[in-house]
Amino acid sequence: MAHSHTVSSPENPSMIMGAGERVKSPEAMPDTRSSSNDEHSEPTVHTRLIEQQSWDQRPKFMQHYGSTFSTNSYDPREGLESGTVTPHSLLDDNATDGLLGSASGSNMSTTRWLAKQHGVKNERAMYLQYYLPVTNWIRQYRWKFLRGDLIAALTMASFYIPMSLSYASNLAHLPPINGLYAFVFNPFIYAIFGTVPQLVVGPEAAGSLLTGQVVRENISSGKHRDNDFASNTQIAGMVTGIAGAIILLAGLFRLGFLDSVLSRPFLRGFISAIGVVIFVDQLVPETGMSALIEHDPSGAAHGSSLTKIIYLIKNADKAHRLTCAVSFGAFAIVMVFRQLKRSLQPRYPSVAYFPDRFLVVVFSALFTWGFSWDKQGLDILGDLKTTGKPFQVHFPFQPSMMEHVTDAFSTSFLIALLGFFESSVAAKSLANSTAKIEKKIDKDGNEYEEADGIVNMNVSANRELVALGVANIFGGLFMGIPAFGGYGRSLVNKSTGGKTPMSSVFLSLITVFCILFLLPYFYYIPKGVLAAMISVVAYSLIEEAPHDIHFFYSIRGYSELALMALIFLTTFFWNLRIGIAVGIGLSLLRLLKHATRPRIQILGRVPGTQNQFDSAEHGGLEFVPHVLIVRIPEPLTFANTGSLKDRLRRLENHGTSAAHPALPRVRHDQHNRNVVFDIHGVTSLDPAASQVLLEIVTGYRERGTRVFFCRVPSRRSQVWKLMVASGIVEVCGGESHFVRGVEHALALAEAQEREDSLREDGGSVEEGRANTT
Repeated sequence: MAHSHTVSSPENPSMIMGAGERVKSPEAMPDTRSSSNDEHSEPTVHTRLIEQQSWDQRPKFMQHYGSTFSTNSYDPREGLESGTVTPHSLLDDNATDGLLGSASGSNMSTTRWLAKQHGVKNERAMYLQYYLPVTNWIRQYRWKFLRGDLIAALTMASFYIPMSLSYASNLAHLPPINGLYAFVFNPFIYAIFGTVPQLVVGPEAAGSLLTGQVVRENISSGKHRDNDFASNTQIAGMVTGIAGAIILLAGLFRLGFLDSVLSRPFLRGFISAIGVVIFVDQLVPETGMSALIEHDPSGAAHGSSLTKIIYLIKNADKAHRLTCAVSFGAFAIVMVFRQLKRSLQPRYPSVAYFPDRFLVVVFSALFTWGFSWDKQGLDILGDLKTTGKPFQVHFPFQPSMMEHVTDAFSTSFLIALLGFFESSVAAKSLANSTAKIEKKIDKDGNEYEEADGIVNMNVSANRELVALGVANIFGGLFMGIPAFGGYGRSLVNKSTGGKTPMSSVFLSLITVFCILFLLPYFYYIPKGVLAAMISVVAYSLIEEAPHDIHFFYSIRGYSELALMALIFLTTFFWNLRIGIAVGIGLSLLRLLKHATRPRIQILGRVPGTQNQFDSAEHGGLEFVPHVLIVRIPEPLTFANTGSLKDRLRRLENHGTSAAHPALPRVRHDQHNRNVVFDIHGVTSLDPAASQVLLEIVTGYRERGTRVFFCRVPSRRSQVWKLMVASGIVEVCGGESHFVRGVEHALALAEAQEREDSLREDGGSVEEGRANTT
């Protein structure tokens, strides 16, 4: 419900008019200051704000720059000599935010001036700690954080190192070691550039699956063989590198706001579809039919999820029984432990640390070795060292691989978009749980403050993009799969004692140790068990969908449900690319439709009041005779002014924007003799919008309609300057038509109505006298 808008102003003798006297505009009224020539001047920004009762003292703030800590009140004249003009008193909003230099004529920027006022001595260190966060958190690291970070890293390694092997071999169709590379480089680099201390970067199911789609497309087109690991890993490195470059450029160009472009229904529909696609894909290795489906003449291995389901049903009798027993048994055990953890965790929080998936993988490998299951047809990882030496740099953009850039680019863009969104969700969730400040007493009895984690890590979406981009570019050089921040993995890090980015550094070191010394012990791990681990992840992607479906159904969000269903069905019946293209296309269309529709409102007077006005769309308010009052509650740009004329015409004809344009005119033209625009919400105006607004005002004036603007931004604002430069002020009738509030505009309109009426009456009398003579 829109709130009523009240503008109070003291009685002013200048508002009392005599016969034939023009009412003076409140904006043109004199203030209490006098100039040297005894002429009254325009009120200042201070005067205007105080008269509108919207002036607030600036709040106290707390800022910490490494070793400098300030809790001073923001006093603009602190430390300045009397008579000195304060920089921020002459600046507009952009300058106050530090985007412009001081308007006082000095070369000192607002940021530098504030730093000087509040004791920040080393500005270079301040900026270095902001843009290179490792220089900030490494100075705050304490030995007491080491135990929690190391335990968290070991716990994550037990969970996610087997998962990374599964992502690489079963989803990305790469050697398993390439999945480990994503845990070697990406977490370490993010610890240097990232802004969220407890966020852990690693490979994800969606990114791995999309990478595998590119690899499989090249295999199915005959460009490479399925066992051509060298070419396949180079393609994967190219996908990862391009995704990192896209994210890095987005961060450098400050496009961090794009994480809000994709709607929740789109993400839920797409994530649920990915969960189903992954679950269906894993049924192939879980049933031991990988070799069989690869040689299928109908191409089921590269078909849609529906095609694979049909194939598995038709060939169910050819499934390998031992593989099915091991795979589905592992899946059942993990699901049982998952449910037990959920039920026991409220009473026994430490149960969350139990490495059930790690133990399932270890025992399955021991049983395979002890009972020789590999000789009975169970597919295992085998010797991982045969895929090449570890930690070799391969530039993926070699001339022989450039033919794959076109195929890789579109997929890399989608990986970058989804990866950043997931990282953004995790970062925002973890950023809310800041480190606690504890008060302690030293040996001498002095009280001091100590944090139980890293403080003053300013989370920035743009710097997150830069960190993720650099990490993936570096990972692409080592043929790693894409890696981003994961909420579940980061939550494990936080809940098991991880306090600082050192937990990510330890995770990288543990993975390096595994690659150098433990790869031979991965020999007997069954691929079906790794597929079962991925199936558990796929199930977790799907299980949240019923909650969202019920929510949107309960609030009658049928368009959101239709979007979810459309994305899911296109992904399920065709492939991920078509599903993503349809989803992004529909989301952008809805976004553009919303952005290009001006949300203007017709205002009416609240019954029983004189100075209170509210939206009249819902009825119950009084229309003001001969006046159309329109509120524009948002900035005006080229996008939302395209249909502004049509929306205004609908208000003129019908008195509401909800009426269909086919309805005949029901509002009499005499009620549109005066038009008042309340533009308090127009905080910005671009040149194209000012041109449209000028055409609207000109059209009104040509029809003899008076135009008034109220609650206009200050004379120093960009909006006012553009309205003057474009000629809007002049066409309206000068600055007297720009007033403080709606009631002032109504008084001015009424005065001009009376003046015109008296002029017409006087003209009629003179004309009558002439005829009599």
